[in-house]
Amino acid sequence: MEIFELTLHELHEKLKAKELSCVDATKAMLARIDAVEERVNAYITVTPEEALKEAEAADRRIAQGDIDLLTGIPVGLKDIFVTKGIRTTCGSKILHNFVPPYDGTAVARLKERGAVILGKLNQDEFAMGSSSESSYFSTTRNPWNLEHIPGGSSGGSSAAIAAQEAVATLGTDTGGSIRQPASHCGCVGLKPTYGRVSRYGVIAYASSLDQVGPLTRDVKDAAIMLGAVAGYDPMDSTSVNTPVPDYLAGLESGVKGLKIGLPKEYFIQGLDPDVKKAMDSAIELYRSLGAEIREVSLPHTEYAVATYYLIATAEASSNLARYEGVRFGHRSEAARGLTEMFAKSRAEGFGSEVKRRIMLGTYALSSGYYDAYYLKAQKVRTLIMQDFLKAFEDVDVLLTPVAPTPAFKIGEKLADPLQMYLSDIFTIPVNLAGTCGMSIPAGLSAAGLPIGLQLIGRPFGEQSILNAAYAFERETDWHKKKPAL
Repeated sequence: MEIFELTLHELHEKLKAKELSCVDATKAMLARIDAVEERVNAYITVTPEEALKEAEAADRRIAQGDIDLLTGIPVGLKDIFVTKGIRTTCGSKILHNFVPPYDGTAVARLKERGAVILGKLNQDEFAMGSSSESSYFSTTRNPWNLEHIPGGSSGGSSAAIAAQEAVATLGTDTGGSIRQPASHCGCVGLKPTYGRVSRYGVIAYASSLDQVGPLTRDVKDAAIMLGAVAGYDPMDSTSVNTPVPDYLAGLESGVKGLKIGLPKEYFIQGLDPDVKKAMDSAIELYRSLGAEIREVSLPHTEYAVATYYLIATAEASSNLARYEGVRFGHRSEAARGLTEMFAKSRAEGFGSEVKRRIMLGTYALSSGYYDAYYLKAQKVRTLIMQDFLKAFEDVDVLLTPVAPTPAFKIGEKLADPLQMYLSDIFTIPVNLAGTCGMSIPAGLSAAGLPIGLQLIGRPFGEQSILNAAYAFERETDWHKKKPAL
């Protein structure tokens, strides 16, 4: 087995046993990036010199007997994470030249544990998209079929795992942006409960929805990565001060007696036959492992997409007001006068999808429309949250598809934004409710594209969904299947 094929926990064991050095591991990953990146386009910025320096420091640490689960592990970061001295673009022209002076909390926590940062990963511009086609730095391709999208907005983060260009990655999830690309690329993606992981140093899209999480090759790796970045941070006012459990310790508990809920609103007509087959197979497997399967209802599901696109765009309109060409980022050279500089810098710097969402959000917040749109959406959001809490009175976890179809072709939905938005129909409600969810590999379509299974837990119930995911993973080999790049 090649070094770049190892999972995080397998690589850790080899580093611990000194069968490999951290420099060896980093060089192997950089060579892999050189070999496949031209076809995949998972990275916006690769940082080989910095990575090798960090690997050398990790080797010195290990030589002194100080080894953590993440020491010397080469990881990639979605380009939404602020990184000291490394260009951070958020996939946008408006930030193409922005080099931050500090590390965000999640990045700092990985570095403290000795992780090696390989570079910054491609994404939809400002995390606004479901396909990674809105990036200023061109589209990331799905390693399983280069004509298909990898999902979005954390498309580079998922494609890098599938193409074996990083051992683990970090992404962000505002409406499904970790789980949906994980499903489309055949990897594990976990969106933690809102407040579980600090958002400090994450470029904001929709502040009440954004959440940081890992994309990995298997469930054990996801547990390790979540444990590394989770926990209270006084720099983030939405961070929740609650203890972080040892997610690895509880993984082996199995699912015997676990009550799994199937929301009837998620198993609908129009679900792709291959997705339905994978879900049916997963349900039967859980039943055979001793889980109790029950139908539940989340009655306000049908309003989730509309609610999300009011709240998210309103918050985006507010958050993106800071990009005006004065303090940082792109400034129009053609502008004469201050007002023209604001207008031209934004017109030149933002792509069409970002402009669309800013305009939608500004309209929803405008005088005379605020009560009819934004305020009403917040009320419906509360109803969606209550649906989940009521369902969790009867069951321990929910099982649903991640996406209605496998990955679609590049360009297929660009002309129809509504169809693109509907591809997140099963992931959006989890963000509105603020609870946790994850995607695990659960099958392949007839065309050989990955299909993901979504497990949703109670608020701060990450352990329960990790346990259920691990039980499924032990009985299947979908997570071991790799694209023939």
